[in-house]
Amino acid sequence: MRLVDVTSVRPLERHVVELGFGDGTVKQVDLDPYLCGPIFEPIRTDLTYFRSVRVDPELGTIVWPNGADIDPQVLRYGLRPAAWDAC
Repeated sequence: MRLVDVTSVRPLERHVVELGFGDGTVKQVDLDPYLCGPIFEPIRTDLTYFRSVRVDPELGTIVWPNGADIDPQVLRYGLRPAAWDAC
């Protein structure tokens, strides 16, 4: 598995985004399963807040104003994040 950064994000419908990656891949990802835990509560429940998502070029992934982020490898390769066990 090659490490890759998120380079672009475009919110689509509900919790679906279109992501561009440093390896040239573009894919649609439903983030709903990843929005688990207290930090993701406002993102999960407020679509306006969800749509405030942006790419942090230093982190190489998507972030929200409250500091929430999702690992770019999880997003690119559809991996199961460790936090899923707590959901």
